Amino acid sequence: MTPGKDIKESFAPALALIFVVFFTALAISPVSRQVWIAEVTPVILVFALLVFTFRNFRFSNTAYGLMGYWLFWHTIGGHYTFANVPFGYVTDLMGASRNHFDRVGHFSVGFYAYPIMELLMRKYRLPLLFSALFGLFSIMSIAAGYEIIEWWYAAADGGSAGAEFLGSQGDIWDAQKDMLADTLGALFAIGWYLAATRRERLGGK
Repeated sequence: MTPGKDIKESFAPALALIFVVFFTALAISPVSRQVWIAEVTPVILVFALLVFTFRNFRFSNTAYGLMGYWLFWHTIGGHYTFANVPFGYVTDLMGASRNHFDRVGHFSVGFYAYPIMELLMRKYRLPLLFSALFGLFSIMSIAAGYEIIEWWYAAADGGSAGAEFLGSQGDIWDAQKDMLADTLGALFAIGWYLAATRRERLGGK
C-alpha cells in the first residue's frame, strides 16, 4: 500500500480519534450542563451512527470531512451555548448585532446533503436529480424538525436553559433564518458534490 493510499484510508479513523479527544475536552465544565446535554445529544447520535456503519459503507474523505465540520462546530456550541461562543471578531467584522456562530452551525448542517447524495448514488445507484433533490429535502426536513424540537424543549423547560437552547437572541424570525441557513448549506454541498464528481460522471473524460 502506497503512502498516499495509507493516508487516504486512515483519514476517517484519525478524524474520529481527534473528535473523541476534542469532545472529551469540551465536556469538562461547560457553561451549562443542562444545555450541553441537550446540544451534544444529536452529536453523539450522529457520531455513533457513522462509527457503527463504517464497515458497511465508507463515505469519501470529503464527505467525512464535511460531516466532521458540523460535529466539531456543534460541540463548541454545546460547551459555551451557541449564543455565548466567543465569536466577537467575526460578529464585528460582519457589523452584526448578534452572535452568528449558530448560523454557521446551521449552514454546516446542510453539508450532510453531500453524504446523502453519495450514499444514494454509490450504494443504491439512484439517478443524480433524484439524489440531489432527496439530499436537499432531507436537510430541509431535518431543519424544520429540529426547530420544532427546540421549541418543545424551550417551552417545557420554561427557564434560562430552555432560552439558551433555543438561542433566538431576541430575533422573532430566528427559526426561519436558521432553516434558510440549513437550506443554503445543502445547496452549497450539492454544488460541491456535482463539481467533485463531474469527471467520474462524465466517464473520466
